[in-house]
Amino acid sequence: MLDCPNPPPVTVVLDPYDDVVHTRAALASHAPQHGRLTVHPTPGTDAGIALVYDILAALGKPVPLAGHRYLDPAPVWSVAAAWILATPITHLTLLRAHLLTPHRFKDLLTLRRRTGVRLILVCHHRAMRAFLERELRQLDHRVAEASALLPEAEPATVERQVSQAARPLANRWLSLPALTTLRAFDDTAGACRCAAPMAQDRDFFPPVMAPATEAEVAWRLHRATAHPYLAAQLATAVFTAASTTQLATAHVRDLAPDGTTVTLHGRGPRRGCMTHTVPAWASPLLRAAVLHRSLGTGTGGPLFSDPLGDEGMPSLTAFAEDCKLRPPQPPQPPRPKPRGSRRGTAPAPKEPVKTIWPVCTAHYGDVLAEAEPDLMQGCPYPPPHTRKTIERRKKGWLPPDYGLRELRHLR
Repeated sequence: MLDCPNPPPVTVVLDPYDDVVHTRAALASHAPQHGRLTVHPTPGTDAGIALVYDILAALGKPVPLAGHRYLDPAPVWSVAAAWILATPITHLTLLRAHLLTPHRFKDLLTLRRRTGVRLILVCHHRAMRAFLERELRQLDHRVAEASALLPEAEPATVERQVSQAARPLANRWLSLPALTTLRAFDDTAGACRCAAPMAQDRDFFPPVMAPATEAEVAWRLHRATAHPYLAAQLATAVFTAASTTQLATAHVRDLAPDGTTVTLHGRGPRRGCMTHTVPAWASPLLRAAVLHRSLGTGTGGPLFSDPLGDEGMPSLTAFAEDCKLRPPQPPQPPRPKPRGSRRGTAPAPKEPVKTIWPVCTAHYGDVLAEAEPDLMQGCPYPPPHTRKTIERRKKGWLPPDYGLRELRHLR
């Protein structure tokens, strides 16, 4: 179990007149990307699980947490601690702290001890509750006036205005070639403790995404689920082009301590065990998955599984579709032009196109690739993944040993 032996002192900010200027200043300081988190608790409730849901919502995670008992707060607090540790959150400001109850304050202190976050309590009242004063006497804390720590909020900055328009790919389906090889027909390999070489040394190069696509994928994965392991699993599939069977072989020990590399094992028909470089956008997601397991059980285990045992979670392909991520799809036939309709009638809504998840053998060994059929269902083949195929693609043609086998004799 992770524990911070010497957490920073608790800061109590007194706002005896409940000045709206101070509340706006605290809300304006909310900047998770810069390590500052401001939580405005849901009014009318004193449940501990409601408070941790407010913290997750401030982190940009969807709530309530699916897959666990609805009123069980323990898994939710563990998830919140994992995200705070994995992201650069250093300050947690809680408004309406004068309404804290003993059990909610205890949960906050546990979160502070687990993460080492600097806790700031803003009391919009002339006096703190008796239990809060009593508990604070036993902690390292300091008391400050709101006028000193919460000056008047500044108007919206250019940085915030730019961030709102920094997603040119928002609400679009993203076709990622790396997801073409997500589905597989082979069974999961057993536990492996090998020292796997880098993927480049095995002559394997996953597809590269454009910077704008990387930023959009990271944004969606951070906000699509509060479960760290689910977001980390899909992120790993995106930057490794691995199958679900390969992803299931990853253990906590396979992620480097600094989160820069992850090892996937493939002792079956795949190209063997390989170590992949973790890009910067995916590193917080994988660190959150490891920290969640460390907070839950304190031992190693499968990297992409919930240590507390979830139920009813979506499959990886279903989660990818929820994020509007999918492999490149077959070209759609042109839609027939609608006939002339009466004036004033609304056009018929378009039916959603079902996502096709092919079974591709591009990354399998030559023998098994010849024995198993390609179930591409019309989807385009993934891009070249070896030095030879990449260099030949740059010259404008594909090698005869790459692509659909039924077309190789025509090259």
